[in-house]
Amino acid sequence: MLENKEQKENTSKTTQKKQTEKEVEKMTNNETLDKKEEKFILNFSTLTLEELLESLKKIVHNEPIQKIKNQVNDLKLNFNKKLKELIEAKKEAFIAEGGNEIDFHFTIPIKNTFFSVFKDYRNKVQHYYNQKEIERKGNFIKKTALVEELKLLISNSESSTMYSELKTIQEKWRETGPVPFEKNEDIWQTFRFHEQKVYDFLHLRSDFRNLDFKHNLEKKTKIVERAIELTQELDNAKAFKELQILHRLWKEDIGPVAREFREEVWEKFSTATKVIHDKRNELFAELEVKWEENIPKKEEVVQKIKQLIDENITSHNAWQNKIKELESLRNEFFKIGKVTNEKKEELWQALREATRNFNKKKNEFYKNIKEEHQENLDKKKALIEKAISLKNAENFKETTEIYKKIQAEWKKIGHVPRKFSDKLWKEFRGACNHFFDRMHTVQDEENKELLEVFNAKKEYLEQLKSVEKVTLEEVKEYIVAWRNFGNVPQNMRFIESKFNKLIDKLFAKLDIDKNESVLLRFKNNIDSFVVQNNTRKLDNEMLFIRKRVDEITKEIKLLENNLGFFKHTPTDNPMVKGVYKNIEKQQLELTVWKQKLKYLNSVEY
Repeated sequence: MLENKEQKENTSKTTQKKQTEKEVEKMTNNETLDKKEEKFILNFSTLTLEELLESLKKIVHNEPIQKIKNQVNDLKLNFNKKLKELIEAKKEAFIAEGGNEIDFHFTIPIKNTFFSVFKDYRNKVQHYYNQKEIERKGNFIKKTALVEELKLLISNSESSTMYSELKTIQEKWRETGPVPFEKNEDIWQTFRFHEQKVYDFLHLRSDFRNLDFKHNLEKKTKIVERAIELTQELDNAKAFKELQILHRLWKEDIGPVAREFREEVWEKFSTATKVIHDKRNELFAELEVKWEENIPKKEEVVQKIKQLIDENITSHNAWQNKIKELESLRNEFFKIGKVTNEKKEELWQALREATRNFNKKKNEFYKNIKEEHQENLDKKKALIEKAISLKNAENFKETTEIYKKIQAEWKKIGHVPRKFSDKLWKEFRGACNHFFDRMHTVQDEENKELLEVFNAKKEYLEQLKSVEKVTLEEVKEYIVAWRNFGNVPQNMRFIESKFNKLIDKLFAKLDIDKNESVLLRFKNNIDSFVVQNNTRKLDNEMLFIRKRVDEITKEIKLLENNLGFFKHTPTDNPMVKGVYKNIEKQQLELTVWKQKLKYLNSVEY
């Protein structure tokens, strides 16, 4: 009877209280960010991949796991960004060397190491929250036992000791941590119900009861005052978080007040709570409007992605441009921001479907490309077999023509898979060089007149050594005269190198632009190799120039990236000016090397 009466009396007073506090509990459980975590947040954007890995190891192994979420996520974000930049640089170099993007593959051990440490972090986080859940379940058992102690308190305790025993149970309750969320409301209501019964039983000992009520009223009055202050707080999120703490104190740490004050003090607290909730709801209402506005924006982006594959894309370059457009549109999709929960999943699935269809068509194209590469591979293997079969032929004139034809066919064949490209070229070039080296050796023996050419060139070279002042036209005449002598024996071609060095010195004496002088000397050397049919040196020159172009390009890109670290530094800063000056120097050098490469590509040999 007593329990039913007490429940009826409290029903009307606690209806609004329950509704408010349930909402508070729900919002509390959704707020998982520990503010203390903020002190661990650092700037990782300037670190290298190796430094990012070491930072992750140090944080995961030494810091409290529940306080490093933001820091770990920032590390992962920067690692992925720098790894992507590295892969893009490797891909550009691969393509610059003649490789096909579809054959590109690059991996780095540090990636696996980094994500292994990240996996350790995830496991530790999971273990931490598993332990927290075990603790909550243990706390529920403890609080259930305390409820049972309350139930037995009336029947088993002397009235003189009941109050002190009640305070002991209340202290144990406060010291016991949180319980599983789904059980929190029931265990709290049960405890409060039996606690109230004990207070009612102690009514005859009103001195204890009134003293406790007085202390509780003072504490709850302070909470109400603070809640009213929070209604003026401009930072709604801050106010709401502190309000949650106040509700927890109200519920769990402070007991009841005298019956004549209960309604009044709760109404004040409830009113302040409602004001804060209303402000929060207004904020969410404004956000809801913005989220609604984002829906058509995201739908438009998805439609643009669908349109990417409407046209007939038939080339690798075109597909690469489309891939970049897709990536740009996906980034735009995510930058737009949130949408309402009702449309969130629908839009996400639409984006995935459009991306999947794009990738399906792209993969079909590159599947056909792979088949074409296989055909090219078979053609080049056939030419290698033919070149090898002829490398010891004795009919040099006839076989030379055959080699020229198969070399021309080789150039016409398209790309092959990158993993075979270098090996095939070495085999093919080796067979060709073997034949032509044999031919040149035989020709040197058979054509003694070439020795006379050597002697004539040797004498002419001695004459040129005495030349002091010279014009550009005279240098060109020396070159023409030298070539008119004809070829020298294979084993005496060193004289060509001596002539070229002498010509280089004469070019250096001319009053012309330095880069123009460099190119003139280069062209002279290349033309000399062509006249001698020295394909080996021409091939080596081609590989060297391509390598230099790639190295300088990378150096320029590195310097340009370094400028990003000085974006807030005045442009007249000596260090910044030095970087710009170095970039300009490298770009001028790159121009010269590209001109060399262009001239070499124009030469037929």
